[in-house]
Amino acid sequence: MSAVLYALHEGIATITLNLPAKLNPIALDLQQELRECLARVRGDSQVRAVVLTGAGKAFCVGADLSAMRPPEEGKTLGDQTADWMQSMSNPLIQELRELPVPVVCAVNGPAAGAGVGLALACDIVVAARSAYFYLPFLPKLGIVPDLGCTWFIPRRVGPARAMGMALLDQKLGAETAAQWGLIWAAFDDGALGSEALSIAQRLSRLPAHAVQEARRALEQSERHTLPEQLHYESERQRELIGRPSFAEGVTAFLHKRSPVFPPR
Repeated sequence: MSAVLYALHEGIATITLNLPAKLNPIALDLQQELRECLARVRGDSQVRAVVLTGAGKAFCVGADLSAMRPPEEGKTLGDQTADWMQSMSNPLIQELRELPVPVVCAVNGPAAGAGVGLALACDIVVAARSAYFYLPFLPKLGIVPDLGCTWFIPRRVGPARAMGMALLDQKLGAETAAQWGLIWAAFDDGALGSEALSIAQRLSRLPAHAVQEARRALEQSERHTLPEQLHYESERQRELIGRPSFAEGVTAFLHKRSPVFPPR
């Protein structure tokens, strides 16, 4: 059985973590298959948006501690884990973050440990009301949050709430996560799939470069002064106003219709 399922319909690729009996742990085989799915997205210009979700009762509960292998000769368990992360897990998060299309994460159940980082690497995160986000790393294991958790969370909710999530061994419910700004919205469990698909369909109609520009602009703002960010914005407009998507947008506005942008 595939650890990850891939389906494409009308420009929307749905990628489903598919180890439901174990609550979709981020095992090495799942990571490898997920990276292969992301490569399919990159290579298929017909894909306009992605929905990432989990099969069964959970989205992703992080590492499968029961399946950790003894370290290779000459390595500690820490060495082996760090090497696996640097060769597999870290590239996975970067590849997800750098996809040329927008990604909606539909958190259908618990997102714990590395599963939180996986979810937050997506562009728009929505969750079922019964779902929660949980960081057991330091309280339960004495290790730091990983797969980007320490990068994504403080940027979304601020350092005080990020510190609380890291230390207090507390599950953060989906509705609170939405109120804090960790995710976009929480929906009734039965409506999550249709709501996520609706958002993906809206995103699929954007100009092909829109999500990449949005990611870069927001990330630049984290390290720029206001004058530097104003300059960045004006320089991007210097290039983007010359593209066909701007001309189509202006024409659509003047003719009182919705713009129609070509696929990437």
